[in-house]
Amino acid sequence: MAAPLVENISDTARWVAMYRALESERPDALFHDPYARDLAGEQGRNILDAMPGGRSASFAFVVRTCVMDELILRCVAQGADTVLNLAAGLDARPYRMALPASLRWVEVDLPSILDHKESKLAAAKPVCNFERVRLDLSDAAARRELFARIGASSKRVVTVTEGLLVYLTREEAGALASDLPGNAGFQWWVIDIASPDLMRWMQKRYQKSLSAAGAPLKFAPEEGTEFYRALGWKTAEFRSSLGEARKLRRAPGWTWMVDLIGFFSRERRERMYRMGGVVLLERA
Repeated sequence: MAAPLVENISDTARWVAMYRALESERPDALFHDPYARDLAGEQGRNILDAMPGGRSASFAFVVRTCVMDELILRCVAQGADTVLNLAAGLDARPYRMALPASLRWVEVDLPSILDHKESKLAAAKPVCNFERVRLDLSDAAARRELFARIGASSKRVVTVTEGLLVYLTREEAGALASDLPGNAGFQWWVIDIASPDLMRWMQKRYQKSLSAAGAPLKFAPEEGTEFYRALGWKTAEFRSSLGEARKLRRAPGWTWMVDLIGFFSRERRERMYRMGGVVLLERA
């Protein structure tokens, strides 16, 4: 029997990198990640092709990349001196974005994925001060020690968790959220969020493949961004994946159905627009 394409949670980073590669290669690309295809490799391409409706889902990952790019740059413009990228996967932002040379960028992930990334980017040079930290974020003591170290040596930190929270339990997500603001310099947090409606759809489509790799989809808070308020964070901005896809001309073909539903029910239309998105949280 052939081994599953997605063997562990780190392989999902290869899958997502392939979406960035495909967007970067378009003549009307919204961003350019020249490292994405090599980082994804053949395995990333095979995973994308094997996932049900793999290519049709590209808009959500492209939009997420674009909006997170924008929010990170905004936080940097507003005084962030450190970006802390948790579960960074194969993200190449510190190599491809126009960032100040003085900015400190710290990326954290499991040793295996960072070893792969380091080998692929050996000839590339980050544009800012850059540090890789090999760490299992489920080790609460180790991550708190890391946060304390980053907080003690930074004035204003923007934390980024892209594609991480959906794989956590509610308790794990809550523990991570409450650990961050325990350090004075942690000012902003950029996350992606799924509603229970979207989670049910994703589980129906992807759960079989992801569960076999020990990475089932889990977390979609019923209360949406309000989940984070009691944990020290207030919502500064919510950016709907579908709404941004329309603005960026990457909307999927079924968007007309949302318009039709909205004609009869504004409430249902709003619910569909809030199924998924990117959120900028600020320290409460």
